[in-house]
Amino acid sequence: MAASCIPSESAISKGSFEDNFSIMWSEEHFKTSEDGQIWYLSLDKETGCGFQTKQRYRFGWFSMKLKLVGGDSAGVVTAYYMCTENGAGPTRDELDFEFLGNRTGQPYLIQTNVYKNGTGGREMRHMLWFDPTEDFHTYSILWNNHQIVFFVDRVPIRVHKNNGEENNFFPNEKPMYLFSSIWNADDWATRGGLEKTDWKKAPFVSSYKDFSVDGCQWEDPYPACVSTTTKNWWDQYQAWHLSDSQKMDYAWVQRNLVIYDYCKDIERYPTLPVECSLSPWA
Repeated sequence: MAASCIPSESAISKGSFEDNFSIMWSEEHFKTSEDGQIWYLSLDKETGCGFQTKQRYRFGWFSMKLKLVGGDSAGVVTAYYMCTENGAGPTRDELDFEFLGNRTGQPYLIQTNVYKNGTGGREMRHMLWFDPTEDFHTYSILWNNHQIVFFVDRVPIRVHKNNGEENNFFPNEKPMYLFSSIWNADDWATRGGLEKTDWKKAPFVSSYKDFSVDGCQWEDPYPACVSTTTKNWWDQYQAWHLSDSQKMDYAWVQRNLVIYDYCKDIERYPTLPVECSLSPWA
């Protein structure tokens, strides 16, 4: 990847869990490694668990390493996302990674979605080129006023472009927290809800480490860093579009890993949404 477009790991500040996050619910389902560097969220029949950043951000680079629930994980969803609020409010903005568990031996699916003012319906689903339960992998979001890019191990898997006009599809006005959670979604997550969670396999545990952020921390009423001063790398020209090497990676993903794209679902959207006409290559 072009160094000018993505920061090196060492260039981004990291902190402890307590520095960055608060537990949202079920503190008894949250644990850390002895050195505090790995964080574990667990799900059982009673409840799951979640955490959120203490700070809100508007634009920047947000990254975390995750290792997903191994074995039979049907019905289990591990969510890693950005949202303007704690809860599914009717006017929220949101950027989602959702990892959809599966039966033993079947691949995980990764679902992404983008909400603006409470409206989503912009799902994409991908396969991965590795087993995300065997080791930690890095999942990142680049967010500026020109594009939102979802990365897996620094490979861009999804590009959501802005058209530079006032619109109802590109969230760029509200600051967001970053969240992660594990929860039971066996009413829809695996084969449309046909495969149910096997609670005999509980607890289901997802693991996290190395949260890193290089973004504009929100300050009321309006932080200087969200203006188009381009002082930050994530708001400079190179970050407004994919680099040549990223375009090669993105093309490979498009050819091999996309299994659902709402922009190609003409049964669901006989008239395709406006943003579907915007080129990710521009």
